Formats: sequence, C-alpha cells, structure tokens
Amino acid sequence: MPTDPAPWTHLLLFDGVCNLCDQTVQWVLAHDRRGIVKFCSIQSELGSKLYRERGYDPAEPHSMVLITPEASYVKSDAALQLVKLMGGPLSLLSWARIIPRLVRDPAYSFIAKNRYRFFGKKDACWLPRPEWKERFVG
Repeated sequence: MPTDPAPWTHLLLFDGVCNLCDQTVQWVLAHDRRGIVKFCSIQSELGSKLYRERGYDPAEPHSMVLITPEASYVKSDAALQLVKLMGGPLSLLSWARIIPRLVRDPAYSFIAKNRYRFFGKKDACWLPRPEWKERFVG
C-alpha cells in the first residue's frame, strides 16, 4: 500500500533544545524567501525516526541533517547546502565546499560537541511564531 508523499521536499532535522540550532532555524526562516525548507526537531517522534534511519542516535544529536530529494546532508555539508538553497548573494558562501570535508567536519564537530556550553540549552523545544507554523513538521 503506497504511503502519502512527504509534505516537504527539503527538511532540516535540528536539535530543538539547542540555542545555536534554534538560531540557525530562525536564520533560514528569515532568508528562505521561497519557503522550501521545512523543519523538524530531532526530539519529535518523526525527527527521531528520520534521524535514526540515517544511522544517528537521537538521544545524542551531533549534527543537523538536511534531507533533500537528492541526498541527506550532515555536518558541514548540511550547513553549506542550506546556504546554497537560500540563493542570492548568500549562496556565494557555499564556495567553502572547496575546503576538504576532512577539515570542515572536525571544525563543525567541535562546535557541535560544545554547542550547549558555548550557546546554551533550553529545557524544551522552541516554538515557532504562528506565521511559521506551517514550516514545521512532526
């Protein structure tokens, strides 16, 4: 029996209790003029399932995941793909792909590992403004 298609083509899985991750979501909301990126907290049932399907433990989120029709992106690739999706002058920042992943990902991982210490943590997931509600799934 076929299942309904996903209500999104580009989905960002993010740590909903992380202040840095919430700021990233708000940045994408402000710059995604086409509104193509949807969001799902890793702490939600759907987010946890999708995160686990990609081989990651939702109890220990260590990377945002950007799921697109072409691929799933993690760590620095996810960040650079997000910038590219925003289009316009911001997409020029995606030039950083020329830096080898061997260099980019350890830097990403260092920040991810220390994100609660550097940026803080919430007790509960951030709630979007009413006008953004349809951009969140799960």
